[in-house]
Amino acid sequence: MRLASPAGRASVLAWSGAIVTAALLTGCGTTEAGPEREAARQLQARVLEVTQASSENDPAAALRALEGLEAELEAAQSEGQISEERRRSITTIATAVRADLNEAIAAAEKAAADKAAEEARIAAEQAAAATPPPAVEAPAPAPAPAPEAGKDDDKKDNEGKGKGND
Repeated sequence: MRLASPAGRASVLAWSGAIVTAALLTGCGTTEAGPEREAARQLQARVLEVTQASSENDPAAALRALEGLEAELEAAQSEGQISEERRRSITTIATAVRADLNEAIAAAEKAAADKAAEEARIAAEQAAAATPPPAVEAPAPAPAPAPEAGKDDDKKDNEGKGKGND
């Protein structure tokens, strides 16, 4: 599911967190006394951590809390404090929650990358607009032609000649 706005994603994450809480609490709940009841309480506390992080729109923290829940679930099952059937039920729900959290994390990362790319594009446009256009260099003036050889010599030779000075 793709949601256009971060607010939409947050509400879906919070809503799915509430549903997950209800499902996990049902899976973790017990009417029995003794070690199984204590294990259920501990698991319920972990579920509430997942739910709280989800409701705060922090899927990374919710994922860490979910990992803690799964570790505690395995330990409780290996110590005989929870039945295999209940462990499978909770694990199935936790797997669905993990998928939702991973999707939320991926969406948040994509949104952050898109925002960074847009900010970079805007900064580049602003920098281009603020930079004055390059100055057009005027061509250097052509050097004056060098005097032809021999013409000046002729003038000097002819200066004293003329107008009756022969």
